[in-house]
Amino acid sequence: MSDNNVPFEIQEEIIKRLPIKSLIRFQLVSKAWKSLIGSRHFIADYSAPHPQLQHLLVRYDDGHTSKPIYSSVVDDHTLPNRRVSLTPPPLVNWLRDSIIIGSSHGLLCLHCFYGDDASYGFGTRMAVIWNISIRKAIAVVVPNEPDGEIYITFTSFGVCPETSDPKILKITEIKTWSDTESVTLIPWQVEVFTVSSGVWRCPYSTNLPRKSVQFSCLQVVVDGFCYWLATDRSTLDPGFKAYNLIISFHMTSEEFTEVNLPDSLIYEGSADYLNISNLRESLVVLDRNTEENVCYVWSMKDDGVSKSFTKLFTIYSPDATLLSVLEFRRSGEPVIEILDNDADPRYVPYAPSLLAIYEPKSKHTSNLGINGIGSFFVHSYQETTLLLDQPDFTVYDKGKGYIVKQRAEILSLLKHTSKV
Repeated sequence: MSDNNVPFEIQEEIIKRLPIKSLIRFQLVSKAWKSLIGSRHFIADYSAPHPQLQHLLVRYDDGHTSKPIYSSVVDDHTLPNRRVSLTPPPLVNWLRDSIIIGSSHGLLCLHCFYGDDASYGFGTRMAVIWNISIRKAIAVVVPNEPDGEIYITFTSFGVCPETSDPKILKITEIKTWSDTESVTLIPWQVEVFTVSSGVWRCPYSTNLPRKSVQFSCLQVVVDGFCYWLATDRSTLDPGFKAYNLIISFHMTSEEFTEVNLPDSLIYEGSADYLNISNLRESLVVLDRNTEENVCYVWSMKDDGVSKSFTKLFTIYSPDATLLSVLEFRRSGEPVIEILDNDADPRYVPYAPSLLAIYEPKSKHTSNLGINGIGSFFVHSYQETTLLLDQPDFTVYDKGKGYIVKQRAEILSLLKHTSKV
């Protein structure tokens, strides 16, 4: 394809239909193609070839290595045969004891404390956004909460569907219910970081969550909304039951909304046995009953006026202990973590758990052949060009982007910027 023979507008339309790996190579063909493929309008408009493959990102510990293992599995009829090991980029590898806080539009966001004392829960909060498909990551320094004795801060992540702009949310809430009466206003209750601007700001909307609401750290992005399970602590009764609900955040308008759960889940006691997930762009609530070794799957229906929940099916694993429901395949089948019932009960905390697929119609469980020690993380994703315009090794802090190529440089940067 030569510049002399084909108009550039036609070239652009052809390039838009290329797979991700070809795009990366084609950036080396000419300056014009490199500029086009790395431009924000191209990244926002890019449409990968159809039908696009769905992948499952799997993170787990095998008990033999000090760092978590990352694998990508193609989610089609060949599952789990098309599985490859992933080598995370340095900004991800440099994290210690990181947690995955969310995934959206093919991007994964991890969070940890960063610094020499990070293992003790101190240090600087750092979020890293990772595009698995193009092996690129950027890091964002997260401002700390105003008073660690009274407040607690957590982060969430999603991509705005209108602008394709990745966003990190920092939400600060009151740590204990006894302090809510003395606090009239939570300082910097909600802040939003957008990759396009490189800075933290207040959300567009002013309808912030009530100070009595306590968020769960578990989140999921569904059809342009970020959802969390939450508890309204103002409804605590003498039996220590609290009102469970869902909080939503619109990724475009940045408005918070409260969503009522089904009556049977409102006063379930603790929200620890509840979880939320994305099933074919519908929000589902997972109600796990450990005594019966089952999990009930509820789906939310939104008719534009009200939201209601319907119980879809029950996950039951008679030959193994159901530990958690991690994700849903493109086909709608749950990806579950189970523990072999034959495991010696004396070593259960250290026994390897198994990753499996549950088939709701046949009620059959299929082992995927992936064993791990501790918790699995499974996230569904599709290939994307987001972050392609970002320079490698970029770290955002206090409105500026820095290029760092060694972990020690990040520590030095954090010490310097903390004095500014």
